[in-house]
Amino acid sequence: MKEIWKKYGVYAALLGIVVLNSIFTRNFFSINTCWNIMIQSTTIMLVAMGMTVAIASGGIDISIGPVMALSAIVFAKLLDHSVIMALIAALGLAILCGTVNGFIIAKFSIQPMIVTLGMMNMVRGFAELVNDGRTYSFMHPVMSNIGFYKIGGAVPIQAAVIAVFVGLMYILVKKMRFGAYVEAMGDNLKAARLSGIHISRMLILIYILSGLMAGLAGLAEAVRMSAADPINFGLQIEVDAIAATAIGGTNMAGGKANLAGTVAGVFIMQIITVMVNMNNIPYSYSLVIKTAVVILAVCVQNGSLSGLLTKHAALGKGKVSL
Repeated sequence: MKEIWKKYGVYAALLGIVVLNSIFTRNFFSINTCWNIMIQSTTIMLVAMGMTVAIASGGIDISIGPVMALSAIVFAKLLDHSVIMALIAALGLAILCGTVNGFIIAKFSIQPMIVTLGMMNMVRGFAELVNDGRTYSFMHPVMSNIGFYKIGGAVPIQAAVIAVFVGLMYILVKKMRFGAYVEAMGDNLKAARLSGIHISRMLILIYILSGLMAGLAGLAEAVRMSAADPINFGLQIEVDAIAATAIGGTNMAGGKANLAGTVAGVFIMQIITVMVNMNNIPYSYSLVIKTAVVILAVCVQNGSLSGLLTKHAALGKGKVSL
């Protein structure tokens, strides 16, 4: 039962929260609400894909929010000059941030949390300097409208973006050696090194991937808003990404990356936000709920929750003494 819950629990939780909101949240179960959830999940989905790989390798990347903001503001500022230049510069900076993270982690053996924490503060500062901390709005004949485009007049383009990048990540992680190497590193770094895996190179590639996904999320948000906010873009998005990864079944200590679980986890995180908004509950409560979800998910992963419940059951029957 424990293994079944670990494998399918996130999908049961997603179904449960959908049913709950269908009953108690007015107008929740409508096509417009479904599409809105899809649209608002795009940025979290992109960064969560990169986060899942980072966590599966035994690391973490909490610099994704500021990287997202920096990419967005650089893209917006350069858009009037050239779309190609704006794309290259924005994604190039995101890749550079990931490269620096991976290089420092690999070459100096510093904890990923410490390295990416430093990068988080530095990049947010750079993002604010680009436009003096002010939101930059833009009007572009293509980019200002593409975020509202609907395939077949009904399906938001964000749904296609999610499908494409989740598909590409699935191929990379599940069908290529990259995914096997990531899993090996997360399971046992020393054994992975002895087996011939180039750990330093892999770490750099892992954090480049995380940075790239954050950069793409920044572009997606900028296009949707026709603006870039260096202060609020990506703010606390790492919480949602980590939560989605944790409740999706990827072990926080490293190991096998569960991309399908992460997808379900992202939708759970977004539905919590929508639930709070549609019921006029203060936004702060969503942060409390999401944090509780992360803690609960980690407890389930470690088996501490089931162990605690078993112990209390035994105590109730008088089989165990304190």
